[in-house]
Amino acid sequence: MNFKRLFMLFVLVISLGVFLAACNNEGEETGGSSGGEGSETEGNTEEAAEDEPVTIVYARGVDTTPATDAVIAAFEEAHPNIKVEQREMPADTGQSHDQYVTAFSSQSTEIDVFNADVIWPAEFAQANYALELDRFIEQDGIDMEAYFPGTVAAGKFNGRQWAMPQFTDAGVFYYRTDIVEEPPTTWDELISQAQELQGQEGTEFGYLMQAAQYEGLITNAIEYIASYGGQVVDENNEVVVNSPETIKAIEKMQEVVGSDFVPDNILNFMETETENAWIEGKAVFARNWPYMMSSSNDEERSSIVDNVEMAMLPAGDEGSAAALGGWMTMINRYSEHPEAAWEFVKFISGPEGQKISAVEGGRAPTLVELYDDPEVQEVSSLFANPEFREVLQTAVPRPVTPIYPEISDIMQIELSKALTGEQTAEEAAANMQEKMEAAMAE
Repeated sequence: MNFKRLFMLFVLVISLGVFLAACNNEGEETGGSSGGEGSETEGNTEEAAEDEPVTIVYARGVDTTPATDAVIAAFEEAHPNIKVEQREMPADTGQSHDQYVTAFSSQSTEIDVFNADVIWPAEFAQANYALELDRFIEQDGIDMEAYFPGTVAAGKFNGRQWAMPQFTDAGVFYYRTDIVEEPPTTWDELISQAQELQGQEGTEFGYLMQAAQYEGLITNAIEYIASYGGQVVDENNEVVVNSPETIKAIEKMQEVVGSDFVPDNILNFMETETENAWIEGKAVFARNWPYMMSSSNDEERSSIVDNVEMAMLPAGDEGSAAALGGWMTMINRYSEHPEAAWEFVKFISGPEGQKISAVEGGRAPTLVELYDDPEVQEVSSLFANPEFREVLQTAVPRPVTPIYPEISDIMQIELSKALTGEQTAEEAAANMQEKMEAAMAE
C-alpha cells in the first residue's frame, strides 16, 4: 500500500514538471516572457507581420498627368509588400467631399488614404473621419518646419496634425512689364499706379480681381484681412473677425472694388473672367492663381506673351499675405491598415513623392527645399522664381474650422453687401461676428 502511494506521488511530480516546462516553452515561443529571448522573438513576430502583403486604397481627384501613377510606382518599388489601388473621385470637389462624408460617416474601411482640399481637415477631424498623425510624425522624426507654414497650419486643428501637405497653391500678383517699371508693394501704391497707368498699351483697366459672391471672394478677402493683421477664426477656434484690423481691410477692399480702374462688372468676376480679360491685354495688374502665368505666355491665346511677371500681393499694415490653396493627404480613421497608409502618406508628402509630383505633374511642392532642386526649377519659371517662394511663405489658410462651409457662406453674403454699398465695413464685421458665433454654437 505504501509502495503504491509512493509510486503515484512520483508520477504526479514528473507530470507536473513536464507541464511546467511546456508552459515555459510556450511563453518563450510567443514572446510572453519578459526575458531577452522572449523580447527578441516578439520583435521577429512584428517584423514577420510587416512582411505580409497589404493593399491600400488611395482616393484622389482626377489627374490628367502621369504624376500619380509615377508616385505610386516609386512607392511600391520602395515598399514591395504594400500595393496601392487608386480610386478616382469626381472632378467637382464638392461632390468628392460629399462622397467622403457618406463613406466615413458609415465607418467604411474601403478607403485608406485620401486627398483633401485645404479647407477640409478641421471638418473631418471634428467629425471623427480622420486619423490624427502626430504619433507617426514623432516616431519618424518628420520635420514639419521644412514645409511652408501655411500648408502645415491648414492641416492642424485643436493642436493636432490631421493632414500632411502634398502640393500647394497661393494667390499671386501679376503685372505688365511693358507698362510697369516697379510693381506696387502696398495696396495704396496699387491704387495710385492703377489709376495712373490705366489706358497705357491699349489697356482698359488698372486692376482685375475676383469679387463675385462665391469662394473666390473669400480668398481675396483673406488676403486683405491678413495683410492688415486681422483674422476670422483664431487658433482656439474662436471667432475674432470683428476687429479694427478686419474693418480696415474691408474698407480698403471697398476702395479698390469701388474705383474707376476696375471693370464696371467686377462683382461678377471669377477666375475665368479675370484670366480672359488679362490675356486679352485689358489690364495693367491682376490678382489670380499661379496657373495664369502659363496662359499669359500661351502664344495661341494670349496677346501679352513675354510681357508678364508676377510678384507678391500688395501689403497692408502687417505685410503681404496670399490665400492658401492646394491639397493635403489624410488617413481614414477606420482604415484597417493605418501603418501601411502612413507609409504611403509619408512618401507622397515627402521629398521624393513631392519631387515626382512637381516634375511629372507640375504641382507646386510644399517642401521649401525642393525649390532649390534644378529639376524642379526646370518644370516652371514660377518654381525658379524667388518671388513665388516668398508668396508661398506668406500664404495663409482660410478659416480652419469644422464648419467652414457655413463660415464661407456668411462671409460671402456680408462681404458682398459691403462691396455693393448696402452696409459699412463696421456693419459687415459685426454681422459676420454675430452670425459666425451663432453657427459655432449650434
